[in-house]
Amino acid sequence: MKRLLMTAVCLLVGFGAMAQNQVNGRIEDAETGEVLIGANVILEGTGRGSTADVEGNFSIKNVPNGTFTLKVSFVGYETFNREIQVPVGQLDISLERNSLLTEEFIVSATRASETTPTTFQTITKEELAKNNLGQDIPLLLNYTPSVVTHSDAGAGIGYTGLRIRGSDQTRINVTVNGIPMNDAESHGVFWVNMPDFASSVDNIQIQRGVGTSTNGAATFGASMNIQTDTKKEESYAEIANSYGSFNSWKHTVKAGTGLLNNRWAVDARLSQISSDGYVDRAFSDLKSYFVSGGYYGDDHVFKVNVFSGKEQTYQSWYGLPESKLEDDRTFNYYTYDNETDNYQQDHYQFIYTGKLGQNWKANAALHYTYGRGYYEQYRADDDFASYGLEPVVIGDETIESTDIIRRRWLDNDFFGGVFSLNYVSDDGRWDAILGGGANRYDGDHFGEIIWARVAGDTEIRDRYYNNNAVKDDRNIYAKATYEVAERLYLFGDLQFRQIDYQFQGVNDDQRVVDGQQHYDFFNPKVGISYESGNGKTWYASYAVANREPVRSDFTDNPITEIPRPERLNNVEAGVRVKQGNFSYNANFYYMGYHDQLILTGQINDVGAYIRENVENSYRAGIELDGAVRLSPMWTLGGNIAFSKNKIDEFTEYVDDYAAEEFQQESFSYTDTDIAFSPNIVGSAMIDFRPIKNMEISWMTKYVDDQYLDNTQNEGRKLDAYITNDVRFVYTLRPRFVKALEFNVKVNNIFNEMYEPNGYTFSYFIPGGNGRELVTENYYYPMAGTNFMAGVNIKF
Repeated sequence: MKRLLMTAVCLLVGFGAMAQNQVNGRIEDAETGEVLIGANVILEGTGRGSTADVEGNFSIKNVPNGTFTLKVSFVGYETFNREIQVPVGQLDISLERNSLLTEEFIVSATRASETTPTTFQTITKEELAKNNLGQDIPLLLNYTPSVVTHSDAGAGIGYTGLRIRGSDQTRINVTVNGIPMNDAESHGVFWVNMPDFASSVDNIQIQRGVGTSTNGAATFGASMNIQTDTKKEESYAEIANSYGSFNSWKHTVKAGTGLLNNRWAVDARLSQISSDGYVDRAFSDLKSYFVSGGYYGDDHVFKVNVFSGKEQTYQSWYGLPESKLEDDRTFNYYTYDNETDNYQQDHYQFIYTGKLGQNWKANAALHYTYGRGYYEQYRADDDFASYGLEPVVIGDETIESTDIIRRRWLDNDFFGGVFSLNYVSDDGRWDAILGGGANRYDGDHFGEIIWARVAGDTEIRDRYYNNNAVKDDRNIYAKATYEVAERLYLFGDLQFRQIDYQFQGVNDDQRVVDGQQHYDFFNPKVGISYESGNGKTWYASYAVANREPVRSDFTDNPITEIPRPERLNNVEAGVRVKQGNFSYNANFYYMGYHDQLILTGQINDVGAYIRENVENSYRAGIELDGAVRLSPMWTLGGNIAFSKNKIDEFTEYVDDYAAEEFQQESFSYTDTDIAFSPNIVGSAMIDFRPIKNMEISWMTKYVDDQYLDNTQNEGRKLDAYITNDVRFVYTLRPRFVKALEFNVKVNNIFNEMYEPNGYTFSYFIPGGNGRELVTENYYYPMAGTNFMAGVNIKF
């Protein structure tokens, strides 16, 4: 009997093993036949699933015999359900586009399409996720064309920024769901106030050059159009945790209901990021949340987004003196224990998009942002006069300076609305958009003395300066694409932008800054594109952008001598190609500036450095990027940009402390390189997939020499550098969760010592020949070899 039982068990085990099957298939768009990479596949009742690979193929292993329901889902498509009998042959699955109105229209008015004659690239959620281990969005975009990134703390967490084609963050327009994000006064975007925002982003489109009309600050080098997460049909939850060098941590929790009653959905995220920083004491403590709720009808979508970021960072703004560059790269000038920046921004967006009949779609959004915060500073031996205070007399002693701790505050409100109305003709030849927006910024700037070694006649929280600024920004644009012949498209885009800016009160240098300015800007754009077949699109365009000065140009200059607004004339021409496993883009650009504002060393009446207009300057270049999939295991990609960035003529002013009375000496320059504008920027990527669900990537970045100012002086330069990063991504699909993702990224694997950002100033002092020129360079060094490792659990 025992032998019989053992034989029966062995036979059952053998039959069971033989009954384990594999379910294979391929997923594509039912209309276009395009493979749907990343489509989610679940075999209900088995706890097993898969995702479509780069060829649209999926495979589910170890499936027993039986009848099961196969469910396939992908964003923007109807969920596919089919009962299958296992074993089963190869499954070819075509997904139909979702009949519900998609959220893509929310951002379409300010975006470029495949027929738009401008230079652009779209970065998907999947591409962002591979690098999203805690660093800010600029670092996640490091390998996109013509991009140079930098970080004050050296590790990519805290204050970070990027330049595109040499244009800094103040010249790059950023919108989220079509809503402006640039600060109305400085024109900057402070990513530190949006920690882990990438975890709530569906995709980012970067348009280089002027691009198409958008809302908010003028596009003067590039624009970044961000779309937040779109609806997910299935409920989900995610827990993501990362740890890395410099005691860097990232904790993220996400959850969503999926579609409830086929109409409602709620999504939420909570994040915390912390790091000690590469630079000494340059810590970051960042918190954020994102909540989105929406109603999704057949013809109408209503959506509410609420998100917030709160940051505390220890200041590393001062930079690293050149004398410390070789032996003390982590040096931090600041030593006061609370030399910190503290700020919080709360964002509220109410968005509507809908179909208005067969040919019309509409989008409208109301928004409100509340920002408030301060940075705290210890100031040794500061003059009382700098704070509008009288000297302190104690007995026979008159004290004119003392140690002070101060806080400089911002408290601002930004609100308004944007809209777009889209018309597509019955034959599809006309695609026209009327759009625009109106926004108001109301900001208070004030400073407080919270401690003084010798206080005198002062009270804590006394404001030593206080001023207010109100800025109204209105724009309206009309853009249209017309198919004049088969696959030949004409494009036109006309924008009128109007700005009213008024400011009053006392500035931080104790000057009264009362004034107001009005600007009317007309920004036309025209272009042509041609789809020649075989996946090729040729394009050419001409665009104009006008830009008002920033806050400091008003407050630091005498009100009667405010700089002129800047003007940019932009030509773009190129080709986009996508053919099977091979794709590439090649383009030429010319960006001619009139009255570009630059630092020249000129000072105002209280010694603050101001920007001045230079009559003519330009950027011209060629950009190439592409990728080829050599096999299911190997993919090669890369980009390179060659450019020339010149100022025709300008005058530099140098402080002269060797003279009997302080003065400035002037020097004239012609045909010099624009500061922070490398002539070559390139990246290369190799992706290797040795086994299913594993990807190993090698990424190389090259940035050519950059000058710290506009004199093209070899003694004021950032050296060229090459960095190499390695990334490992591996996904498991155990039965108890949807996915278990492991991600390790080793940055700067060869320990390159490099600095992508800095500043410089020069002055004369008494010397052997009467005077001596001294140049002081300061740098923001990046970390050597460092890593981040993360685990993401999806339910």
